[in-house]
Amino acid sequence: MPPPDFGPLVERALDFAPAGSRVGLGTGRAAAAFVEALAARVRGGLRVVAVPTSEATADLARRLGVPLTTLDETPELDVAIDGADEVDPAGDLIKGYGGALVRERIVAAAARRFVILVGHEKLVPVLGTRGKLPVEVVPFARGPAARRLAALGLRPELRCRDGRPVVTDNGDYILDCGTGPLADPARLEADLRDIPGVVGTGLFLGMTPTVLVLHSDGTVAQYPPAER
Repeated sequence: MPPPDFGPLVERALDFAPAGSRVGLGTGRAAAAFVEALAARVRGGLRVVAVPTSEATADLARRLGVPLTTLDETPELDVAIDGADEVDPAGDLIKGYGGALVRERIVAAAARRFVILVGHEKLVPVLGTRGKLPVEVVPFARGPAARRLAALGLRPELRCRDGRPVVTDNGDYILDCGTGPLADPARLEADLRDIPGVVGTGLFLGMTPTVLVLHSDGTVAQYPPAER
């Protein structure tokens, strides 16, 4: 399947980052497309500063000339713009397929507005529909955390690449938990947070994002919930 053309989506997202904005930059394909579009505006004279959610995004932004800052230097952001792996009708999300879930949550929490960019295939009736929930754990807790996750009915599998564990920018591991549709995501999130060694989960609940959806005909529409 060819990669989606995120052009219409990122052009709409640029409306949320006018001159003078402090912008959180997400991780993943849609977020990278936004960074490229933002960089083109910067080269045209747009003045913004940005906080990246991953080293990959930081490298891309630096290479394209987007000025970067940190949350120590710029603790409050106007907007965080990111992708998601699942979006339910309430605007709750599963994120983390790209591995930056903890930093993405931190940056989103620092922003006055959280904007999510997705293709229509990411819209699901119930979180868990796509069958995977990432959970970030400290390496020392890998075994005990995996056993606790299994006891909750999940199917944890260490994320690996080329036969080695994937290590996040925080120095942690990711356990990709096989799941089905989640009957009570909030309860599951609380249970996951109680597991020693769990650093963060892919459940982004109650964050009331503005969700922009790219449909197969190239049109972009806002998905519930309404803007805050």
